[in-house]
Amino acid sequence: MPAQLEAVPVLQGTLDMLILKTLAWGPKHGFGILRHIEQVTGEELHVEEGALYPALHRMHRRGWLEAEWGLSENNRRARYYRLSSEGESAL
Repeated sequence: MPAQLEAVPVLQGTLDMLILKTLAWGPKHGFGILRHIEQVTGEELHVEEGALYPALHRMHRRGWLEAEWGLSENNRRARYYRLSSEGESAL
């Protein structure tokens, strides 16, 4: 029987910091950001798309991220995010 996963409270702003730190390594699209966070946490932390995309849009509006459309590894249209100078300062 699989172990029950327990919800762990996360401090407000933690997701923003994880996104900023991920993008410090270079531009990524949303799914790439999700996978990076899962990989660096040893699959311990799973970010829901319903939390990630509003955070990306909020951070873009704040000026922390720049975004442009491109093609993903699967040849699909994807929005790529990268840190702006304001995002680097926030990090």
